[in-house]
Amino acid sequence: MQASIRLHGKVFLQDSSTKNFSIRMRPILVSLISISWLLGISSCHRERSHSHPKAVPVKEAGKLELKLMSFNVRYESADDLGERSWHARIIGVVKMLRSQQPDIFGVQEAQHGQAADLWASMPDYEFYGKGRADGGKAGEYAGIFYRKDRFELDPSEAGTFWLSATPEVPGSMTWGNEFTRVVTWLRLIDRTTGRGFYVYNTHWDHRNQPSREQAARLVAQRIDSRKMKQEPVVLMGDFNSTETNPGLLYLTGKSAMLAGSKQVWKNGLMDTFQYIHASEPDRRTLHFWKGNRDGRLKVDHILVSKNARVLGAAIVSKDRPLVSDHFPVTSRVVFPSKKH
Repeated sequence: MQASIRLHGKVFLQDSSTKNFSIRMRPILVSLISISWLLGISSCHRERSHSHPKAVPVKEAGKLELKLMSFNVRYESADDLGERSWHARIIGVVKMLRSQQPDIFGVQEAQHGQAADLWASMPDYEFYGKGRADGGKAGEYAGIFYRKDRFELDPSEAGTFWLSATPEVPGSMTWGNEFTRVVTWLRLIDRTTGRGFYVYNTHWDHRNQPSREQAARLVAQRIDSRKMKQEPVVLMGDFNSTETNPGLLYLTGKSAMLAGSKQVWKNGLMDTFQYIHASEPDRRTLHFWKGNRDGRLKVDHILVSKNARVLGAAIVSKDRPLVSDHFPVTSRVVFPSKKH
């Protein structure tokens, strides 16, 4: 069943037969805020297919190299005026994404219309995610974009869970946080190597430390319970926590005090930025529209399985006008071939 919806002046078809976020543009000429020259396209006729083509390996079981990005896009607010408005920022956001060319990027705080705008503006990417308020379109998304020419989604290994004592209940929050918090996750198959891997994208609470600690344990439990346990893991997001927070310490396999007791996650992940830039003093990502990196307020992170080789990690802080009140973070990682 389909129903039309209007988002930011564009008409979409909402496919209610699928549980994940799914929008399809009508086959009409769509002007993307007069930036077709920037995007390299003059129109976007996007018809979605529910078929899942088989990945055909070119280099069987070879090394898996990924360019990753985590980006809090800043929710669309009527209080954000001028250059801070989403209508103005989308131009810089798309330009930045085209410049960085991530294979996979996770977004946080994206409302339905913002996710729709990004998807329409980036037709070479597929999108997966749900609104956190109801598991549909309401509330912010912690969604995942991935290159559809390179990766194939495993539909049996994908979903959303809520950071609460009832993680399968949409909109649930039981740990004292003010806002609903979620994790979007999926398994992708790389068409080049035929290898599968998992991506998790999250946005933790900004005030409640017990909620963050509970979130760390639940995320670790879900990663440990994935079906293909031998496959690599990427965990990204806005954790509203710096590297020294017990929740982040726990996720990176260090001893941490969670809920009053010292705990260690034996399958802890590697912080890609910390691996490359351990001595970097200015690593702020949440800059509150000031546009500076001074200090250690780095709350946006990309974590990966510890057997990965980290080729690079960066904070994308040069774009002006500012594209968000957070700087995006990127990583380039290589997961070794299976034989190793």
